Amino acid sequence: MVVKTKAIEQTDVERKGQVNGKLAEKSRGKTATAAMTVEARQERGRAIRAKTPRSSHSFWTEAPDRPDPVALLEQQETTRLPDLIPIRHARMRVSPFAFFRGSAIIMAEDLSRTPRTGIQAQLCGDAHLSNFGLYASPERTLLFDVNDFDETLSGPWEWDVKRLAASIYIAGRDNGFSEAECRIASLSAMRSYRLRMAEFARMRNLEVWYSRVAADDLFAMIQDKQIRKRAQKQVGKIRQRDSLQAFSKLTEVVDGRRIIASDPPLVMRITAEDQEAILQQLYNEYLSTIRGPQSYLLNGYQIVDFALKVVGVGSVGTRCYILLLTGRDADDPLFLQVKEAGESVLEAKLPKSGFTQHGQRVVVGQELMQAASDIALGWVRGPAGYDFYVRQLRDMKGSAEIENMGPRQLSLWAEACGWALARAHARTGDAVALAAYLGSSDAFDRAVVTFAEAYANQNERDYAAFLAAIKSGRIVAATSGA
Repeated sequence: MVVKTKAIEQTDVERKGQVNGKLAEKSRGKTATAAMTVEARQERGRAIRAKTPRSSHSFWTEAPDRPDPVALLEQQETTRLPDLIPIRHARMRVSPFAFFRGSAIIMAEDLSRTPRTGIQAQLCGDAHLSNFGLYASPERTLLFDVNDFDETLSGPWEWDVKRLAASIYIAGRDNGFSEAECRIASLSAMRSYRLRMAEFARMRNLEVWYSRVAADDLFAMIQDKQIRKRAQKQVGKIRQRDSLQAFSKLTEVVDGRRIIASDPPLVMRITAEDQEAILQQLYNEYLSTIRGPQSYLLNGYQIVDFALKVVGVGSVGTRCYILLLTGRDADDPLFLQVKEAGESVLEAKLPKSGFTQHGQRVVVGQELMQAASDIALGWVRGPAGYDFYVRQLRDMKGSAEIENMGPRQLSLWAEACGWALARAHARTGDAVALAAYLGSSDAFDRAVVTFAEAYANQNERDYAAFLAAIKSGRIVAATSGA
């Protein structure tokens, strides 16, 4: 199957107009903040402590009317592909940390019951420590940043911070760390977030926007030579993860033609001939959402093959496809991932995003939070009404193997995650007020780590309920996570 692309019909100006219209309310909020003096914003941040003391963020207790966690997962799965849901359950069954990764909807419900300062920022919405990692900027610099935005939404900055802290504590327990080591790792992230936010509060707006965390910055954090050497080796492998590598791993030659190799149920080619016209139409609609110069680049590729591909833990069961395209010739491949975007788990507890297309919500959220974003980032609505966002499948993307980390490595990774999250929040939130609220002491850090410990206990109770539901037959898990 070779599908030719055609001329782009929507201009870059039209696309920007759509995005800017959706961001009008957010922009008005930023304008109001900009009208305040730095001193007034600092005073605002310090004054919030009277209403929401930093120590209040230690609070977590299971409310009597807390929803059944398994029921929340079942509700979320009603829109997913039923044949893939047992795979999702199998992957979540592996450990409390794997369960935590797949249960953002449960924590969104719980976070809605915790104290808020009233300071808003663009949220990742699922800021656990495996949703941070390296990727290549358009200039081919390896950056470290948040890398998952399926749940992105404007909301209370504390929610991202608390999910990150809890994920670190849970991962530490999974790795067999002592409680003291779990606390140290979580404190590393919180301290990093607070100190970096203080730095961003002193920067000019453009300095904040241009700031980034590069791979070399991570190496500079590592004092242990052996740990640094292993990190450099891992980064070397990540640099090789691109479309050429995917081309060799994910394709095969059949009857003289290069196609995506099937690996049911994880990779399943879609071969129906009547899909070609639909795919062509969708691809052209996607191209209309791409920024001007990149749209011309992508218009120079032909679609060769496409398949359904299972990805992640929490995402399993959503509709996710990969497209194989070629450019100059058959040895010039490009892999795109077309991933379903449903309603953010945060939208049940916060105001809606304002976007009528959830793929656009994801793309705009990613562009707001990341230091630099994928040149192929766009969105499209499928013929059945499902929303999707599109990105490169592999563009030097990679994260750490959390399960193989020792206490020191986890603390370093947590510190980097705190830095990246502070930078992302500083771009869209009031960094000056936020830094003033956090202050120079570790009061906030210690409070959130106390929350993280309590929530790790909650997660273990929910995990036990999840395993019991599998054992009873209430929900079905595959024999393996495939």
